[in-house]
Amino acid sequence: MIELLILYVLLKRDLTMYAVQKHIIDIFAPFTSPSFGALKPALTRLEEKNCITSRKMMSEGGKLSVYYSLTNSGKSELKRLLTEDMSANPAQFLSHARIKLCCADVLSVEEKERLFFNTKSLAVKIKAGANSILSDEYKHTNFYQKVILDNTICELSNFITIIEGLEKDNAGNS
Repeated sequence: MIELLILYVLLKRDLTMYAVQKHIIDIFAPFTSPSFGALKPALTRLEEKNCITSRKMMSEGGKLSVYYSLTNSGKSELKRLLTEDMSANPAQFLSHARIKLCCADVLSVEEKERLFFNTKSLAVKIKAGANSILSDEYKHTNFYQKVILDNTICELSNFITIIEGLEKDNAGNS
């Protein structure tokens, strides 16, 4: 997911590693907050895959800074990362789905349609799994588990409603 975030913020302009981290936090703080320890290896991987390039420049203060730029290959990789299948692991799903939906503006109408459909389908599947645990067949669920599961079901229901709104908006823009 870190590569997707980096590519997305570099889409707007060239940035230093510090500025990449700041832009990611500015845009995605409710969902993630990457450390420099996670950014540096991800920037290296992206540069090795020719998704980004780097150049050294002197800043106004006389300090040598490395600026990262997105390549055409990086733009393609960003779209690939946005449209690839998400993990069905419920612990990762909502955070990854939220990030991908926040970046959907870079996709074509058709690509957004596919992203929205796949995301909603997986949300419905995860919600059904949570509902089945609350059913009478699972008598071993304690009070605390039931409260948390009920909250999860509500959260997924709201998320599905949001996706349906995005689908409607996307259909209106086609």
